[in-house]
Amino acid sequence: MARLRHIALHTPDPEATAEFYKRVFDLEEVGRTDNHLAEGIYLSDGHVNIAVLKFKLAAAADRLDGLGPVLGLHHMGFAVDDLDETRQRLKEEGAAYRDDLQRDPKATGNFEEKYRGPDSVMIDIARGWVLERRPAGEETPLM
Repeated sequence: MARLRHIALHTPDPEATAEFYKRVFDLEEVGRTDNHLAEGIYLSDGHVNIAVLKFKLAAAADRLDGLGPVLGLHHMGFAVDDLDETRQRLKEEGAAYRDDLQRDPKATGNFEEKYRGPDSVMIDIARGWVLERRPAGEETPLM
């Protein structure tokens, strides 16, 4: 079985971007890199790592999707224990709530709240995730 190892973000300011994720989500810095392709900071929640990178070469930053060397990625989701506390941290850090992506009041099941983080990366938060692997008999929490 394959496991998600890391998510990579391209940013013009690895220090500021890493500090945002450390303050809001309590991620721990687990390493740094500085080579011919990029400089950056590695963060972890103990299971998945985020590589916060500033690419030195345009070719290294190019995802080969026709957009060239763009910043960020589309989004990443965090399962959080305390939605209210995380909302407050996001607000304090200046992350804009995506009120244009509100939950349909008729919808049931899991739903993530969306926020705009550093470098326009969309972040979603939820108490759980519908596809999260759980031990047998343990339910996935729903918002």
